Amino acid sequence: MAELSLSTSVTKSADTVVVGLYDTGKELALTGWGRDLDNHFRKAHGQTLLAAAQVVGASAKLGLTRLLPDGQRRLAVVGLGSDLNEPMALRRAVGSAVRTIIGADTGARQISLSFGLDEPGTIKAIGEGALLAAYRAPSQSRQEAAPSPHFNLVATSNAATKRAVILAQTVASAVNRTRDLVNQPPNQLGPADLAAAAETLAADAAIKITIWDEVALATEGFGGLTAVGGGSVRPPRLVRLSWRPRGAKTHVALVGKGITFDSGGLDLKPPASMYTMGSDMAGAATCLAAIVAAAELQLKVQVTAWLALAENLPSGSAFRPSDVLTLRGGTTVENYNTDAEGRLVLADALARAAEDEPDLIIDVATLTGAKQVALGNLTNAVMASDDTVADDFLTAAEAAGEAFWQLPITDEAEEALKSTVADLKSGGKREGGALVAAAFLRHFTAGRPWAHLDIAGSAFNTGEARDCRPAGATGVAVSSLIAWLARLSA
Repeated sequence: MAELSLSTSVTKSADTVVVGLYDTGKELALTGWGRDLDNHFRKAHGQTLLAAAQVVGASAKLGLTRLLPDGQRRLAVVGLGSDLNEPMALRRAVGSAVRTIIGADTGARQISLSFGLDEPGTIKAIGEGALLAAYRAPSQSRQEAAPSPHFNLVATSNAATKRAVILAQTVASAVNRTRDLVNQPPNQLGPADLAAAAETLAADAAIKITIWDEVALATEGFGGLTAVGGGSVRPPRLVRLSWRPRGAKTHVALVGKGITFDSGGLDLKPPASMYTMGSDMAGAATCLAAIVAAAELQLKVQVTAWLALAENLPSGSAFRPSDVLTLRGGTTVENYNTDAEGRLVLADALARAAEDEPDLIIDVATLTGAKQVALGNLTNAVMASDDTVADDFLTAAEAAGEAFWQLPITDEAEEALKSTVADLKSGGKREGGALVAAAFLRHFTAGRPWAHLDIAGSAFNTGEARDCRPAGATGVAVSSLIAWLARLSA
């Protein structure tokens, strides 16, 4: 993975220097080291850097990047818009610049980021933008992978800016760790494999871990996990990770959907819809990365992460539509569709998480196509037990630079869960499907403060890479969770 460091000036080893161009309201102006380069550029090239950049089409348009040669190094001039104090815009602009540099196959290895900005929030955004855009998915191709670049962020060096750089590196590492897991081919990452990966990460971060195998799940009444995982030769797992620092006053439970491949089960998906379903474990990967980051940052908040892991395949032992399942805690559920399996494994894990009486429960899942219909693939849904919980999360998400929108849990959605043969039906109403799923999950939270994050479509980008968002796994929601945990830790 790419690395980030802090220095007070552009390093001599830099082969590429990135500076910003912004609109002051009266004229275009260069930021950071770019201002100092004007005289040098006039002497070396007969015109100022600003003039040379404009000749090749540079402007203040956010993210627009132009490359210029300067002896043995390259200069990248990126548009920053008109507000240098907007972290989300800075993150995107720097991401676009790094993606342009790498995409131009310049062979850049040492990249200095010089914007003349010293506020910790902007430094964190700049660092994250660079590190997230430099991500490359693991490959099993015989072609040798290009070395990861090193980023040198030019700013004043003090305790606050050093902390901002560490935070940027930790958050980006957590996001990229999630991306790596979600990008794994599904034949190489079954439930036991993902549990083993969690075990390795937990050991490295001094996090306690417990794993339930299929026998323990059946014995202890996890009827959702055993039903969903029953069609595969790779049995389900439930993973509990615990970070419990001294001085923690708040206990947060993270619950992640971990369907390592979702064929739809007996309600089989069309082939085109199945191709990306190795990414259906993104919620579990997100929760895993978030608790590891909490431990790395030594956040003073108790975090318990629950990973509900299963593979949903059709076979003679697969569960059926109309089956009545008994979930953790004894709630009976009439299953309406085997392709609505995520809510069943989450319900088991939510019920178990609630038994520990945490102060807050958050579940994360690539749960419904209805969320994609409602909000698209760039905006994520949050539904919550109350507006206070939703507002707290949305504040953290905004600070993290991620787009979330609150959706309601309506009486109409609750009505769709009525069953004549069981305590609940797992769904069945097409309209408002994301709301129905959230209403179902709420029944397993024991009335505790709770937020449900639906990241369907957002967690895996089937289109082209764009600024900090790569093709394939995106790692969405990781930075928002870390920001929320940090707020609860303060």
